[in-house]
Amino acid sequence: MKQENKTYFYSLLNSRRSIRKYKPDSISKDLIQKILEAGMTAPSGKNRQNWRFIVVTGNKRNDYLKYSQKTWVAIKDILSKRLKPSLYDFTERFFYTLGEAPVLIFCYSVNSTDEKYLTSIGSVYMAVENINLAALAEGLGTCTMGAPLEIQDEVNEFLGITNWPEYKEKTIELLCCITLGVPDHNPPSAPRITEGRITWLE
Repeated sequence: MKQENKTYFYSLLNSRRSIRKYKPDSISKDLIQKILEAGMTAPSGKNRQNWRFIVVTGNKRNDYLKYSQKTWVAIKDILSKRLKPSLYDFTERFFYTLGEAPVLIFCYSVNSTDEKYLTSIGSVYMAVENINLAALAEGLGTCTMGAPLEIQDEVNEFLGITNWPEYKEKTIELLCCITLGVPDHNPPSAPRITEGRITWLE
């Protein structure tokens, strides 16, 4: 890899932020497809490529807001203990509007008895990080949210997953939702904790 490519790669990693406020600019279907295809270059257990993505935009995205607001009720008490008051208020507004993000990507894992459970869901999360970085390379922002899991049965029904054969077979599982759009703020990077995170064995 050329030095300039290495420099760009590490710069990309270090500049990633969780974006919770977006400009109203629409994102083309072709660009969303390009970003998702970048996600699907990720490795996966036994090359099962078991990820499934549902892209929600337009009126359907607006309809989802009432579910996002419901997830806030489920986690607000926990966040009140972890966040400063100003950040708590900002986060609450995000859940009520999703930061005006024009695109929501719901990420699912199709699990199977021929693969370990953690390997299956881990494969999808590797694709999710590819999506985060590809979006950043395209000048867009993302925020990966686990909050929909608080009401996943309702989210599954909202997205029509309950009609899928995989749902009836109990093999498909919601893992997260990614908001996607043009960033309208530049939040500071959270400090990285490295102490006690790495063990060397020789």
